[in-house]
Amino acid sequence: MRGVVLLSALLCATCHIALSASNDTARNGTVADGLLDNGNFEQAPNATNMKGTVVVGRYAIPGWVNEGFVEYIKYGQKQGDMLLVVPEGAYAVRLGNEASIKQKIKVIKGMYYSITFSAARTCAQEEQLNVTVAPDSGVLPIQTVYSSTGWDNYAWAFKAESGVVELIIHNPGVAEDPACGPLIDAVAIKALYPPRLTNNNIMKNAGFEEGAYIFPNTPWGVLIAPNIEDDHCPLPGWIVESLKAVKYIDSAHYFVPQGRRAVELVAGKESAIAQVARTIVGKTYRLSFSVGDANNSCVGSLVVEAFAGKGTLKVPYESKGTGGFKRAVLEFVAVSNRTRIMFLSTYYTMRSDDFSSLCGPVVDDVKLLSVRKP
Repeated sequence: MRGVVLLSALLCATCHIALSASNDTARNGTVADGLLDNGNFEQAPNATNMKGTVVVGRYAIPGWVNEGFVEYIKYGQKQGDMLLVVPEGAYAVRLGNEASIKQKIKVIKGMYYSITFSAARTCAQEEQLNVTVAPDSGVLPIQTVYSSTGWDNYAWAFKAESGVVELIIHNPGVAEDPACGPLIDAVAIKALYPPRLTNNNIMKNAGFEEGAYIFPNTPWGVLIAPNIEDDHCPLPGWIVESLKAVKYIDSAHYFVPQGRRAVELVAGKESAIAQVARTIVGKTYRLSFSVGDANNSCVGSLVVEAFAGKGTLKVPYESKGTGGFKRAVLEFVAVSNRTRIMFLSTYYTMRSDDFSSLCGPVVDDVKLLSVRKP
């Protein structure tokens, strides 16, 4: 992994994101899970469509339509005293003031999809991105940098209202320098299949196995942004009910208590997930779940707070940062036919080997069942 200084505080690193057959279209003609057409921007504009780093012409970047001040950035390019790097391959794009990139995608009408992409700030100012697939639109704040790589992966979900949709990634910022905009790379899509309830668990997607696309060789997980509606969340069944994002992690790069996926609560009490479960008033329920660490040098006293109706539980976990977990149980009596189940982290924590990367406890394998009293 190569690292350089980004501004005065960020270290940037590169990580190869493997290309696979998922970049091909599916058998039914719709897009398959994986990178979009030229999703990593490795197919470059013609030299005649470039003026320095600025892209000239709306259709200059293969697979994309660009609007406004868009730059085509090569790995190692300098911006003042700062070196720019990209997370995959050699190229990325930078969106200036009010600039955007667009691509039409063949999908299945009525299905839910998640978009995953890499983004990095290039200036010290507050930055955000608008992501749109009409009629859905969302604003993803990127001023908080969660890792020292300088790059974070973000996920955003939508429901397809037609067989062909247009994805738009837009920088709404207004800065003195029009080049002061975010870098974008590695744009991928994944179909979401909202899980159903079973007789063994009242919770949906309780093991977090269904969720956003995670790039095969990206070691920093995917951020699920806050305040996204439940039915459009990249984590089906759940709501990111917090001011900051939660991190969606996989067993290929992290320790996961059960299965292949889990959630890391990376921003203290500002990082929370919730789900509303159907319950019967007066009945007793048992909520059980796993709390652990992701084997990412998140060392120290971690605490997960669980809420279920009027019931609360604090679960301490002394982490050595090398992976591990324990089970916890919260029993409560339902006072409503809808009970909100929520998890948050008590403390902000930084990785012991990297004091600029946020980390936190892992939550996984959530189970909710009614209890038969003798």
